[in-house]
Amino acid sequence: MKRFVRRAVAIAALIAIPTLAGGPAFAATTAKAPKKAAVADQAAYETEVVKLTNAQRTARGCKALRIDDRLVKAARAHSQDMVRNGFFDHTGSDGSNFVTREVRAGYPRKGASAENIAWGYRTPQQVVTGWMNSSGHRKNILNCSSVAVGVGLAYTSSGAPYWTQDFGRI
Repeated sequence: MKRFVRRAVAIAALIAIPTLAGGPAFAATTAKAPKKAAVADQAAYETEVVKLTNAQRTARGCKALRIDDRLVKAARAHSQDMVRNGFFDHTGSDGSNFVTREVRAGYPRKGASAENIAWGYRTPQQVVTGWMNSSGHRKNILNCSSVAVGVGLAYTSSGAPYWTQDFGRI
C-alpha cells in the first residue's frame, strides 16, 4: 500500500481503502482545526470510541470488547508515530506492522487480531461512523473473535486527529 503523506489539501469526501488490517480511513473538512486537546480529553475520546464500538458489536451479536492497556499503548504509539513523522499508513515509520507493535507493547503475538486507522475525524462518533461505513473497518469491528481493544489518539500541531484502534483475541 502506498504511504499517504498528509499535506495541506482539504479532502471533501470520506475515502476508505480497505486492506487486510482494515485499511485507512480519511476525513477532512474545510473547518478550522480545534486546538490540541488535553491528555485527559484524549483519554476520554479513546474510551468513548470503545463504548461506541461496543454498541455496534453488541447490536450485532458480538460480545463487548474489554480495554487492554497493552493494546492502548500500541495504538497510542502508532498514532503518535504517524503524527511525529508526517505519514498515514498501517506500516510504521520503522517498517513495523500492527502485530509487531502489539507485541512490543507486551501483547501476545498469537493474540493480535486487526487494526483500524483514521485521520481527520473530530469526534469519537465521527470516527466510529466512518469505520462502520467502510467494509474493511466494519469487518474488524464486528469480528466476534476479537475480545480486547486499545484506542490511541494523537493530534498534529494544527489539531488534526489521528486515530488507531488495535484489536486482540486474548
